[in-house]
Amino acid sequence: MSTVDPAEDPSPAMASGPGRPPAVDADTDTPASPHGHRAGITGLAVAAIGVVYGDIGTSPLYTLKEVFNGPHAVPVTPENVYGILSLVFWALVFVVSAKYVVFITRADNRGEGGIMALTSLVLRTVPPGRKAWLLSVLGVFGAALFYGDGMITPAISVLSAVEGLEVATPAFRPYVLPIALVVLFALFLIQRRGTGSVGKVFGPVMLCWFIVLAALGIRGIMLHPEIVGALDPRWALRFFADMPLVGWLSLGAVVLAITGGEALYADMGHFGRRPIKFAWFLVVFPALYLNYLGQGALILDHPENLRNPFYLLVPDALVYPMVAMATLATIIASQAVISGAYSLTRQAMQLGYAPRMRTIFTSEREMGQIYVPSINWMLLGAVVALVVGFRSSSALASAYGIAVTLTMMIDTLLAFVVVRALWGWGKARAALFLVVFLTVDIAFFSATTVKILAGGWFPLLIGMLIFTLLTTWKRGRDMLNARIRSDTMPLDTFIQSMFASPPPRVDGTSVFLTTWLEGVPRALLHNLVHNKVLHRRVVLLTVETADVPHVPDSERVAVEELDYGFFRVRVNYGFMDDPDLPVALERCAEFGLKFQMMETSFFLGRETLVSRVAGGMARWREKLFILMFRNAGSAADYFRIPPNRVVELGTQIEL
Repeated sequence: MSTVDPAEDPSPAMASGPGRPPAVDADTDTPASPHGHRAGITGLAVAAIGVVYGDIGTSPLYTLKEVFNGPHAVPVTPENVYGILSLVFWALVFVVSAKYVVFITRADNRGEGGIMALTSLVLRTVPPGRKAWLLSVLGVFGAALFYGDGMITPAISVLSAVEGLEVATPAFRPYVLPIALVVLFALFLIQRRGTGSVGKVFGPVMLCWFIVLAALGIRGIMLHPEIVGALDPRWALRFFADMPLVGWLSLGAVVLAITGGEALYADMGHFGRRPIKFAWFLVVFPALYLNYLGQGALILDHPENLRNPFYLLVPDALVYPMVAMATLATIIASQAVISGAYSLTRQAMQLGYAPRMRTIFTSEREMGQIYVPSINWMLLGAVVALVVGFRSSSALASAYGIAVTLTMMIDTLLAFVVVRALWGWGKARAALFLVVFLTVDIAFFSATTVKILAGGWFPLLIGMLIFTLLTTWKRGRDMLNARIRSDTMPLDTFIQSMFASPPPRVDGTSVFLTTWLEGVPRALLHNLVHNKVLHRRVVLLTVETADVPHVPDSERVAVEELDYGFFRVRVNYGFMDDPDLPVALERCAEFGLKFQMMETSFFLGRETLVSRVAGGMARWREKLFILMFRNAGSAADYFRIPPNRVVELGTQIEL
């Protein structure tokens, strides 16, 4: 694959482009999403149940089992069971219901959510400087942690579902691992086909799943109806008062009940705030907690049931169908995480934090449905390694939670900036928001730190590696752009020189891709030196990515006509838009600049980077950037430029 000089290739860098929306009022609902016509709230709520709540919806498979069986197992006594169930309830209330559903979903970026969207929103509120740099680093690190979480979720979810076969008969024990691997291989292999047709059944299937969770929970509650008293927060307080160390350590397992809660914010742009809120309070939250209560009642009735309280709630005759249904639910949960990794990668590419990667659009109608092969195979390799290395959901639980709690802490800090700067909250109100939610986040995070040596190092290591790659690419691109601009001839001077010594002109249009419209692209100079001609029309084109998810078509392009047949064209995208330059250039006709694609040539710089002795980065990071640069995807492919209209001109640049 060819590589293109970032300074002569409009690889997007975040800019405060057109269409910047006003600050979102915290007391109004999320503005309408730009994704098109909205279905009814009920239909969207059902769809949200399938996509948004798949991860947290499979948590009952392993949460209580880990609380009472894990490395820091809580002794099984009635008081402890009530205390744990109370902790689970109030964790769901504080973290998921209050923090995410009520507060953070209001911090939308033109209807879109997720940590990259939140970071872009936050950066509008602070001037460039150290504070802005620190906030951007927090956001990028939170995004990097998502990949570590995204690797563990499919592994632990599918393994915990298939382990239900052991409940049916111990004879299946040797086959649990192979079956889980086959399911995971199949899941990743079908990604290239897209998830549009499969996605239509996600909502109804997960709705059935939550109904079954509630039904099983009620069946268990009938054993000890008084178990509903666990909603009383005094049980949790008493649990901590009686056994403070055990209580604190138990948070490392209780956190499994809320993993996936952060996903509802990331997927907000697909469904809107109201359907997500509707689905949570009317379906998901009641079903989840009913199931936890049922498992707790079952443990009280027969303490030996704690080996797998979820499946032991199921009638014997229905264990096999339940394993099949649980496996399907975990596939859906895993699919949401995998698709999220693709979307996050695309946002990182758009915002200039990642090199271009081959991206396949799997739907002609839904722009959000994409497939990134390199990310898919990276995730598959990591998931297989996790399953083979840890071999059980209980062992994987030791690695799960620390990345999630760190991400939740970062969300709280970024949201604090939003409520203070954009929503105009007073110091006391904003401080209360920060203290309450950050205290809860720190409690869970501190408890998960004891998991680091037992496997928690894995998501942290992945997060640090991804963070290093993202920041190295961003820093390297900035250095390279600065280096090239310092050696670039001003465009006005170049055009004036054309009048003094005009070169021959040929018919057609030449388009030179660049990130700096005030200078002369190197590809233009090379073409003039070697071919000694210019086209009748010369277009300098740059692509900018705004700090909003989508830019309206009416603001897609801006055209400026210069002397001597030169034009400057600026193409604007949001960080969730899909770049398509031929389509965007059609809009230039409104400004008097019409393109005939078969008479237009796109000139790209094919650059070779050379490391300097004294650079602006550590030597190892410089070499890493050069390696990433050499393996970046083609600009022609990324911007959907017809290959037969592309001309590449090579040069060598010292970094």
